[in-house]
Amino acid sequence: MNLKITLAATMLQLMIMLASFAQDGDVVLGIWQSEHGSGRIQIYKDGNTYNGKLVWLKEANDESGRIKLDINNPSKNLRSQPINGLEVLRNFTYKDDGVWVDGTVYDPKSGRTYSCKLLMSSSDKLEIRAYMGISLIGKTQVWSRVSE
Repeated sequence: MNLKITLAATMLQLMIMLASFAQDGDVVLGIWQSEHGSGRIQIYKDGNTYNGKLVWLKEANDESGRIKLDINNPSKNLRSQPINGLEVLRNFTYKDDGVWVDGTVYDPKSGRTYSCKLLMSSSDKLEIRAYMGISLIGKTQVWSRVSE
């Protein structure tokens, strides 16, 4: 009987630990301001992956007062879509220790998509490492969490 209780308690602890590990990746959820302050990105979860879309632009309109469009998109049929609301982070999976990998980041200014990884250096700082090929050759920006 004592062995059954010990086994049940051990299984319960293991299930609690596994559940907490599965939720660790969710700490990235929320709204983040880009390093240069021109945009805010909402990171959300879709199934087992993490994505992010632009939800605010400092300058949402062009010089003519029209809503900024994704004019540099390599796909001609997507050039008429507004930049605000655009999904710019795609398909990240949580690895461990505050690192999300195997995703991409889209830069509407250039129309290019880069391999990317995310690293949460603190609860309110997120490093965005964009690169081509290997992550050693790339660029990092630090985004700040926006209080809701």
